[in-house]
Amino acid sequence: MDMSGNWYIESIYPDLSMMLKVREVYYSGQTAYQKVEVLESELFGRSLVLDGKTQSTERDEHIYHETLVHPAMLCHPEPKQVFIGGGGEGGTLREVLAHSSVESATMIDLDPEVVALCREYLPNHHQGSFDDPRTNLIHEDARGYLENTSDSYDAIILDLVDPLEGGTAALLYTQEFYAIAKARLNPGGVLVTQSGPAGLLSFKECFTTIFNTLSTLFSHTKAAQVHIPAFQTLWGFTIVSDTPFLQMSEDEVDAELARRLSKPLKYYDG
Repeated sequence: MDMSGNWYIESIYPDLSMMLKVREVYYSGQTAYQKVEVLESELFGRSLVLDGKTQSTERDEHIYHETLVHPAMLCHPEPKQVFIGGGGEGGTLREVLAHSSVESATMIDLDPEVVALCREYLPNHHQGSFDDPRTNLIHEDARGYLENTSDSYDAIILDLVDPLEGGTAALLYTQEFYAIAKARLNPGGVLVTQSGPAGLLSFKECFTTIFNTLSTLFSHTKAAQVHIPAFQTLWGFTIVSDTPFLQMSEDEVDAELARRLSKPLKYYDG
């Protein structure tokens, strides 16, 4: 992140940057794993920035988190045990716990300092989800945890930072890791991962590679794209399973969301 006066400047593409008027910087520092900033902009409200890249903002985080969680959860008839990789803001956890069928949500995030900062400064993101009795929060490497656990899951949701070379999550987008995750799925289980920028100028960064890699391991693969204003581009998601996806009409999706969820959604519907 580059701060120039009261403006936050973030590179979107090599020849394009975004500038936001900053109201307040709540935190700026280095954890054991990454550079972290929590700031508030005039346009997007409070935001989490990791290694110079915006992860989510108050203004539009619901678009990202609802799109990541609910289409995948609807692909399973009754998800009870859910694994979340990453997602330190708590937004993904919040949306998972909105499903009345969920009995346990195991969230693995490598960086405890990020989670602590989000607990303190991003209450509108997590909305108390870290304190839900169904939450099992563990600070560990997601790959190591999945390799060593005997637990299995109905849904695995990967809300990881982008696979930047040398970054904390680069090895969590490989065929080897996806095979480890697949082995922890229950029969009929579903896996979804955020898949990076998917716009015309950026889809080759990782979106197509993630889709193609997962397609080698799972029988059924779907890609989704949604515009996230704070990211200034379309964003990609990939859903996979070895069980055919449930086919529902728009009205059936809305009815199923109403039946399953404990709260109304702001963005995702049929």
